[in-house]
Amino acid sequence: MPIPFIMPKMDMDQETVVINEWLKKEGDMVEKGEPVVIIETDKITSEVEAPASGRLAGVLYADNEEVPVTQVIAYILEKDETEADIPDLPHKKQETFDQHPPQETLDIEPEKKHKPATPVAKRMADAEKVDLSKVPSTGEKITKEDVLSYIESLDKVAPRVQVPATPAARRIAQEQKVSLSEIIGTGPSGRVQAADVGTFIIESSEKTQPSVSLVETLPLSRIRKRIADKMTESYQNAPHIYLTVEVDMHEAEESRKRINQLANEIPVSLTSYLIRVVAWALKRHPFLNAGFEDGHIKLWDQVNIGIATAIDEGLIVPVIHNADQKTIREISKDLAYLTTQAKAGVLTMEEVRDGTFTISNLGMFGIQSFTAIINPPQTAILAVGSIKRKPIVIDKEDTIKVRPMMMMTLGADHRVVDGAVAANFLTDLVKALETPELLLM
Repeated sequence: MPIPFIMPKMDMDQETVVINEWLKKEGDMVEKGEPVVIIETDKITSEVEAPASGRLAGVLYADNEEVPVTQVIAYILEKDETEADIPDLPHKKQETFDQHPPQETLDIEPEKKHKPATPVAKRMADAEKVDLSKVPSTGEKITKEDVLSYIESLDKVAPRVQVPATPAARRIAQEQKVSLSEIIGTGPSGRVQAADVGTFIIESSEKTQPSVSLVETLPLSRIRKRIADKMTESYQNAPHIYLTVEVDMHEAEESRKRINQLANEIPVSLTSYLIRVVAWALKRHPFLNAGFEDGHIKLWDQVNIGIATAIDEGLIVPVIHNADQKTIREISKDLAYLTTQAKAGVLTMEEVRDGTFTISNLGMFGIQSFTAIINPPQTAILAVGSIKRKPIVIDKEDTIKVRPMMMMTLGADHRVVDGAVAANFLTDLVKALETPELLLM
């Protein structure tokens, strides 16, 4: 029996993917586990492997088509099996077959007698390319109403075109580079007529030109659209509260320098250092290491810290899993690897999923302070600014020293975290950065 090739679900909230490229053509032999198709989700580009060995058949989706997850996209035929063995011809293939019957079938069909039609019905049938022999009629002649009813019945079963229009209207629209989807049709069932296209062109030309000329209109990439959807969802649904602190990074910087002097390995960056300290603080404040889903607060046992990373297509958040259980050296190595993967656009789903808290660091761009939007379903995000040296009072005797100061802003979901809880988290975080020995206690 043919084996269905099902589009896997790459993430919990994934509904569709886009087929980038079929690596195998219909009729090619494939081996189980062999990459057959490249797909693109809103986060990554990945290869999908063949579920079995055999001949690829019944391909239902072409390159650049959007596919619902968990749907059959093709079949694998075993030895001696043919397309006739495919149990159910999917609707998409059947629709194509019905709309384009083989020419041989039309040539050998006997000529069917049909009722005469009124002149108006004939003109309408000619304009809409309707075969009068297929139009049912209860009267002695086929009327205009019969043709209209037949056209409407065709559209209810399967719309023949995305925008109904006469051939003349399509030709004019193509020549004038006009989108039929922008035109309101006045023909039967809203079909666009040639006159409708002409009227649209005249009205468009009469509109006042904008004072600022448009350079280019760009469609949203899948990653950019995903970012837009998630950030809009977060900002509209989660009541954000923001708390900002300033931390003296003198001791943390000295600690980081000593660590880097101990071994000739990948240098410990400020972000790596922050991940280790934040992981320590999250274990002390579990409501910041939580999720809010379906009206419930979910406290996570693992501390998986995501690092917002800019790429050409937008923003992606690779995750350091079990950050609280790793040494600062291990975190540095993981971060360096994930950053390289992200820049190359080859992150796997496992490397971007299951984050429980996010750090967004814009300090390298000279940004001193900013607020970030929570990455749902997480309940908090830490926005980190640049380090600036400035004079501060360091003791009760009002001694003034120039110290490296850094601003941090915590954004928290007020449905889960109250202001005092968020403040206590930031207080511990500042203490740990200013007194690194706390991590050893």
